Amino acid sequence: RVGCVLSLHHFQFLVTKLGEDWIFLVLLGISMALVSWSMDYASAKSLQAYKWLYGELSWNVPLQYLVWVTYPMILIMFASLFCHLVAPQAIGSGIPELKTILRGVVLKEYLTLKAFAAKVVGLTAGLGSGMPVGKEGPFVHIASICAAVLSKVMTFFSGVYQSPYCYTDILTVGCAVGVGCCFGTPLGGVLFSIEVTSTYFAVRNYWRGYFAATFSAFIFRVLSVFNKDAVTITALFRTKFRMDFPFDLQELPAFAIIGISCGFLGAFFVYLNRQVVLFMRKPNALTRFLTRHRLIFPAVVTFVVTTLTFPPGFGQFMAGELMPREAINSLFDNFTWTKIWGSASPPGLGRSSAWFHPDVNVFIVLLLFFIMKFWMSAVSTTMPIPSGAFMPVFVLGASFGRLVGEIMAALFPHGILFDGILYQIIPGGYAVIGAAALTGAVTHTVSTAVICFELTGQISHILPMMVAVILANMVAQGLQPSLYDSIIQVKKLPYLPELGFGHISQYNIFVEDIMVRKVKFLCSQSTYRELLYLLDSTSLKTIPLVDSKGEMLVFTFLLHLHKIISWYCLKQIKSWEEAEMDKPLELDQIRIDPSPFQLVERTSLHKTHTLFSLLGLSQAYVTSIGKLVGVVALKELQKAIEGSTRSGVRLRPPLASFRDTIRKSSKPSKTSPAPSSPELLE
Repeated sequence: RVGCVLSLHHFQFLVTKLGEDWIFLVLLGISMALVSWSMDYASAKSLQAYKWLYGELSWNVPLQYLVWVTYPMILIMFASLFCHLVAPQAIGSGIPELKTILRGVVLKEYLTLKAFAAKVVGLTAGLGSGMPVGKEGPFVHIASICAAVLSKVMTFFSGVYQSPYCYTDILTVGCAVGVGCCFGTPLGGVLFSIEVTSTYFAVRNYWRGYFAATFSAFIFRVLSVFNKDAVTITALFRTKFRMDFPFDLQELPAFAIIGISCGFLGAFFVYLNRQVVLFMRKPNALTRFLTRHRLIFPAVVTFVVTTLTFPPGFGQFMAGELMPREAINSLFDNFTWTKIWGSASPPGLGRSSAWFHPDVNVFIVLLLFFIMKFWMSAVSTTMPIPSGAFMPVFVLGASFGRLVGEIMAALFPHGILFDGILYQIIPGGYAVIGAAALTGAVTHTVSTAVICFELTGQISHILPMMVAVILANMVAQGLQPSLYDSIIQVKKLPYLPELGFGHISQYNIFVEDIMVRKVKFLCSQSTYRELLYLLDSTSLKTIPLVDSKGEMLVFTFLLHLHKIISWYCLKQIKSWEEAEMDKPLELDQIRIDPSPFQLVERTSLHKTHTLFSLLGLSQAYVTSIGKLVGVVALKELQKAIEGSTRSGVRLRPPLASFRDTIRKSSKPSKTSPAPSSPELLE
């Protein structure tokens, strides 16, 4: 016991000297690197066993088919069942929920050790099955859980992590580490996590995110070297493109075409993914049957996908034998496939030989791969297992870019003439640009360009990559919400839509146009009977406290109302109860927030949106010369931004007629009825 006390004292001394931040960030970096590497190692061994079993049965095609289909089905069904039994919150990506949590909303059970265990085990099984599911989104959730748990441990030695604002900072760092450690891309990881999860980012967290992500990515790559997966610390999908003249200016139109096309394709991917989820949520006989028998849907999806990718069958026409990482490495290679097809394979071709079929053109193989994997990825990411969409979309983008690159190489077989020198087209460079553009379009981020050059280890194509990513974003943002916002809408999580850029009407709509005027409140003279009636008639957990019913001057608001009368409900004497019910509230024994956030009636929609986004508010009270006149919550802001204001002004972005197909069936009226109580959150 004395030894424990001494060691605890020594650790507290270490924490005090080095600083809580540094200790926390180092522990987070090390733990996430170990988790990421362990998951990669286990899933790689699983895929190795899968390929070995398939290869050993080459003498019997029916048995090969049985193994090819059964092995992934067992793993996917195990992942689904494990998550359902341990923590259903682990299903899906996790980024939409984290985005909601960082907005100040409490989502129960999402940051627990049970969710961590379910996410790690389920994701490892999913990745080891070879199905088109990604690691990045779920791993952001895993890192955030790890950060939340570590913060509680650090609180034991120092109380600095108890503040709710500090908790938000911790989750932000966790998101950055999750992306950075997933592929060993700290720079793009931090930028991507900021773009995906934050509307406003506190600059004070910048160094924390970079330090933890860099440290974690370094350990992750060092572990790969120790395990002899790599010779030295290098990029995950290292390319060897020509550096002296990687591309010609005459190729920029082709890169622009890739960007614009990826914008439309990314928007369609989000739309298709959402339609599958909405179909599964429709109350009909089929969905009720699938809900009762939860393993049937993932089993059927896996069966269909593996059957179509079976190499001796249809899979031979779409490089079906390649696992996701093998596909990326081959799509990024330095060969021009149109020149190789139909001739002897050159040395060093490796797994890229899977793209060649003696009777089918390379263009057809690439096109079939893209079309088939497109809907397979959109459907697979809806299975009830931990799965992300980043890596499947990355593969799709790479195949589309490679297709354009091979077409360019066929159009200019001798290369492009510049300054008297012929420069060959590099189709692999087009693949990298396509991967960055499509992932950027689906996630509505620009940092995918940075992630791509960190993944490939070459910055040669950064200029056309940025052009393509920006064009893809421009198109996709006008057509559909990002994949994560789409999931937030489908799950009906509380969210705050972005304001359309350049709409002057956002300055002409004020809080008084959208607020709820019928506000439930208490005053200093309120009795327990009034409080009990209020609790029975509403589900609100917070309520404003005014000085009197006449003046309505707000000076505070109450928290956790149910705790106020919990002691009272245990009393058994009826007459005594009746007498007590008419007594005034004892406000000095109630938890009170003395400074509730307030707005004035003429606060513009733009300013209100900015304040809600910046401070993570779920509601704000509206006052006029200190008098309570209304309340605004996320629900009212959401309605106003999406065009359902009393004045009938619509704040929708260009091409928005394609967006929010969920709401197409019920057109909003120009005058939105004010609800009887605000949509406040716990």
